[in-house]
Amino acid sequence: MPLSPDAPRRPLRPRRRAPPPPPGAAADPAGFPGVRLSLVDDLEAAARFFQLSRNGAGHAADAPIQVLALSGGGAGGAFGAGALVGLTRSGERPTFDLVTGVSTGALIAPFAFLGPDWDARLADAYTGGYAAEMLGLAAVRPGPSLYPAERLAGLVARYVDEALLAAVAEAHRGGRRLLAATANLDAQTTCIWDLGAIAARGGPEALALFADVLVASASVPGVFPPKLIRVESGGETYEEMHVDGGAISPLFVVPEPLILRKAQNRPLARAEVYVLINTALDPSPRPTPLGVVPVLVRSFELMLRSTYRGALRSVAAFCELNGFLLHSAWIPADWDGANMLRFDREAMSRMFAHGAEMAQQGRLWRED
Repeated sequence: MPLSPDAPRRPLRPRRRAPPPPPGAAADPAGFPGVRLSLVDDLEAAARFFQLSRNGAGHAADAPIQVLALSGGGAGGAFGAGALVGLTRSGERPTFDLVTGVSTGALIAPFAFLGPDWDARLADAYTGGYAAEMLGLAAVRPGPSLYPAERLAGLVARYVDEALLAAVAEAHRGGRRLLAATANLDAQTTCIWDLGAIAARGGPEALALFADVLVASASVPGVFPPKLIRVESGGETYEEMHVDGGAISPLFVVPEPLILRKAQNRPLARAEVYVLINTALDPSPRPTPLGVVPVLVRSFELMLRSTYRGALRSVAAFCELNGFLLHSAWIPADWDGANMLRFDREAMSRMFAHGAEMAQQGRLWRED
């Protein structure tokens, strides 16, 4: 139940954290070297991203590589989840060789990566009611964030288990790749995690780190607390503070340093890129009431849509530069039901059904 306005409140005392690694230091989670790319302008490091993609999955030499990028969008992830299930029902769902996810897109990504056999778990995650129970208005606890850390962590733990980890590891060993992005607040950089490489290590530590990355990627600042991830460098232990990857990269196909560059040696030649955006992009004109809250909400909505349109334009430029076919989808402007913070079972179920219907009727993808 929500706290009563008259209920006593304990003073907010942030726990003391270990310092982050020194600037420029190479750091990794203990026991997990080489499972991420932390990039700003280091093109030599960025080239490793293409090495991941170059490994393929047993394709014929001229077969296009199938790439799926899943964006953030909070509760709007129900649309993307429904779209994937609808693609399964239509028989038009590709087997994706490379799946990337940010925020709610990172939560969807393992199921998108594993394919139709995991549709039931994906559907339950967004429509089964547990997300509404964990993240509904009754779960709000005003403090450093709207929700306490255990709410999002509990949601992830319910759907990410040893069986999922083993399935991701198997697909990774077959040459496919699953990546998720977080924002490293200390370094102010995007951090791209190779979730398949983490899963392939196996064991409780791998499951814990896999879940931590998903939680970090979906930790919208102010809505959820940041995630501290313990790392090591030069024999010393540090803590990095990570939040929602959408704080820097609302979606990604390749790391930012490569987005306007031609793919070296054509490692992704004949790629087909699918971008699922879990929010609306088109303007929704309506009068804005005078008042602090309505103006803030509408301004945030405007900023969010503009940011996502810019990210999609960057992906489109990358695809045009490399001759890749781009398919994109987002919540249509004529559907008035999207709210990234409305974790309501009925609303999310309707959004899921809408995404599924569009996919089944062949109305999902816009060809660019």
